[in-house]
Amino acid sequence: MRTPIAVFASGTGSNFQALVEHMENRETSYRIVLLVCDRPDAPVLQKAEQFGIKALALRPKDYPTKEAYEEEILGQLKTLGVKWIILAGYMRLIGRTLLQSYPQRIVNLHPSLLPAFPGKDAIAQAFRYGVKVTGVTVHLVDEGLDSGPILAQKAVSIQEGESLGRITEKIHHTEHLLYPMVVDRLVREGIIVEGRKVTWLGSASQTDIWNMPEFQ
Repeated sequence: MRTPIAVFASGTGSNFQALVEHMENRETSYRIVLLVCDRPDAPVLQKAEQFGIKALALRPKDYPTKEAYEEEILGQLKTLGVKWIILAGYMRLIGRTLLQSYPQRIVNLHPSLLPAFPGKDAIAQAFRYGVKVTGVTVHLVDEGLDSGPILAQKAVSIQEGESLGRITEKIHHTEHLLYPMVVDRLVREGIIVEGRKVTWLGSASQTDIWNMPEFQ
């Protein structure tokens, strides 16, 4: 039986779509039962409708506090039996209400090799800095900004003369392959977290998560 998960997103939903397509095309460990969006005009909501996935669009400014906003979401998560929260371009920090309800069960994707270039515009940060290698990080969510324990990373090389647009394309391609694989394995086999160190259970260390070829 597949484990129910919720995806939180704020934008176009390309990683949401990658997670859905992975779920539909394979015998995955997870089943997306809810999309949570903080922008009622976000294109990701149209994708949820196309895929037949329940969507919850709530504007934080319509609630007196962040706690009230997250309590509304939490009620929906509990009703649907959600076990994991997967952030896919959700442009808000997760608050205490959800963190305490889902300890080490909230996952985020970031377009850099953390701890380098946290926060907004990470791809552009790396481009401007002149690094030769950037990449993608999947990590657990804590109270900080892109600061939780790291689950998986994949490097993306920056070739001389490559434009920001080309690097962005390579990063997004890597995200769309890596994130569904990591989420699938995480839900299926689990992890042990000791401080900042994450140990994968089962056969995760032997899988193609870390052997995925770099997109050229």
